[in-house]
Parts: sequence; structure tokens; C-alpha cells
Amino acid sequence: MGESDLPSGGALAARVASVAQRAKAESMIICAACEMDLADWSSEDAAQYRQEMGLEESSVERVIRAAYRLLDLITFFTATGGKELRAWTLTRGATALDAAGKVHTDMARGFIRAEVIDSATLLATGSLATAREKGLLRLEGREYVVQDGDLIHFRFSV
Repeated sequence: MGESDLPSGGALAARVASVAQRAKAESMIICAACEMDLADWSSEDAAQYRQEMGLEESSVERVIRAAYRLLDLITFFTATGGKELRAWTLTRGATALDAAGKVHTDMARGFIRAEVIDSATLLATGSLATAREKGLLRLEGREYVVQDGDLIHFRFSV
């Protein structure tokens, strides 16, 4: 769409959305020229401009979210010594054992338990150490179904 058609997309976007809805598909409104220009801006200025245009996030972020929904994927996190946080992609409905195998096959092979906390709780607590002190991490077994946004510390033996 053209920038002047944002955020609703105008008549053409409405027709495309109608066709997509009948096909039980998803559609989204994207102004590629606008996104290309915004890529050169500071993140703060780009976010402010998008907000003024009635857009909550960038088109790239919306396409990624749509792809995750379409492919039925979630994200879980691992942390190492408080120095590195890593995001991993996993199919929705997968277990802690599956997640351990994503990180390393040795973790799946020697899986003992998973210490789990959801990211919203972790952010509210401020740190993993504080969350652990407050007893907010749960111990889960290999059949635990990983939830989108879980931070997992795997206990395993080699």
C-alpha cells in the first residue's frame, strides 16, 4: 500500500482481506517504501512515526508474528550464567525434552529436570537470581509442554 493508505489500507486492502478471509487465510497491510525509509531512522524516531501513523510495530515484526502463527511456532529462552540470553524456536505443543534436544542432543540424552519461569514473571522480578530466591522457578519433568516465552534451565547429566 501507499503511505497515504496507512493504517487501514483503503479499498484495495479491504478487497484483499475479504478474499483472504473466505480462504481462511491471513492478510496484512504493508507499505514497503515507508518501511525502507524507516530502516534508516533511529529506532525511537521510527517507533514514534509508526505510532503517529496508527501502526503498533514494524511490518517485519508483523510478518514474523504471522509466520510463527502459520507455522505454529513458539519461542523459549535459555540463559548461561546471567551473561547470555538465547531465544530458541520450537513447535507449539513440544515438551521440555524436545526443547533440551534443540539446545544440545546431550541435554536431551541426559535430561533430569527443567527449571522453568515465564518471561513476564522474570521481567517483573528483575533478575533470575531474585526469581530463584523467591522460589518462582518451577521444576518440570520431560513431559512438560513448553509455553511461549518460557525461560528454561536444563538439569542434565553427561
